[in-house]
Amino acid sequence: MKTKLSKSQAEQEIKEFFERTKFTSEEVRKKKRLAMKLNIKLGDYKRKFCKSCLSQLKGKTRITKKYKTIECEKCRFNNRFRI
Repeated sequence: MKTKLSKSQAEQEIKEFFERTKFTSEEVRKKKRLAMKLNIKLGDYKRKFCKSCLSQLKGKTRITKKYKTIECEKCRFNNRFRI
């Protein structure tokens, strides 16, 4: 039987998850769904995983005047973040 989490408990769980150094795409998918369900903003945690394949974000980094672009090693998707 599943236990219901309060919003503050879920925020703490998400914070502890993203403090880890290694995680899988399935784990990210579960935490992202939890955040969407309880209307929790991920904020800077979004920069830790690829928007396309949800794997840990590593790869080539390019910086322009307005954006920081990181190319995912696995799927080659360009993740753009405002500076």
